[in-house]
Amino acid sequence: MFAEERQQKIAELVASNGRANVTVLAERFNITTETVRRDLAALEAAGSVRRVHGGAVAADRFTTTEESITARTVQRPDQKLRIAQAALKLVPNNAAGSVLLDAGTTTEVLAGLLAQQRSVTGNTTNANNSTSNGSSNPTDSNTELVVITHALPIAAKLSSTPGIALQLLGGRVRGLTQAAVGQSTAEAAARLRPDVAFLGTNGIHAAFGLSTPDPEEAAVKAAFVHSARRIVVLADSSKLDAETLVQFASLKDLDTVITDSEPSPELAAALADAGVDVVIA
Repeated sequence: MFAEERQQKIAELVASNGRANVTVLAERFNITTETVRRDLAALEAAGSVRRVHGGAVAADRFTTTEESITARTVQRPDQKLRIAQAALKLVPNNAAGSVLLDAGTTTEVLAGLLAQQRSVTGNTTNANNSTSNGSSNPTDSNTELVVITHALPIAAKLSSTPGIALQLLGGRVRGLTQAAVGQSTAEAAARLRPDVAFLGTNGIHAAFGLSTPDPEEAAVKAAFVHSARRIVVLADSSKLDAETLVQFASLKDLDTVITDSEPSPELAAALADAGVDVVIA
């Protein structure tokens, strides 16, 4: 394959996936990492990609770039569904547990699955109560699953779900993500200790950890990381090896990462060194 043809294919991969890793490209095209870096340098000079540590990203992708939640909802739906289905298995089995759902499109899919599951369970419980007691009784509050969130779309999905005690954290609502942010939100999260926090992220990187473009969003996410007993990150493959402006957690802060494809060798090694379980959905 001629260099120009290979570079064109690399540019297409970056455009399609949002980024590309040097090691992965070297294996894909059976070339050395030095050759890959020369190709990326040529593509950057042509304005086709932007080089970052360990690879390249799309030319228009910067550390402060952030799409609205409306735009992200329609992206990678199959991958997000698989990730959410895997995450659902980590929700506490005992109905009296507690979970925190961070803002994000994948966590929103998880909320939808949770609502479906609890609605079925709640209807079955009510039917059994009606049969045994002659009347339909609501689920006891001490057997409800406590769900904490600062995201309005997630709250809307769960607000009327039987068997769920919803707690909505307040604060200034950021229109781009439809989530509450600010000091009051972070302080409210710090006073809680949920069993599991399901977090979204804009990037997960071997050296930089987890990051997001907005400082206020990062502050709230950091509070979630420090408050929960177990941290589960839901990140589709477009977030792998990516860095955005503000770090909110290191890899050592995490317990589990659920994604839809194998991480790059560099990221996989860093996750293993940090003792993070990786689930491929």
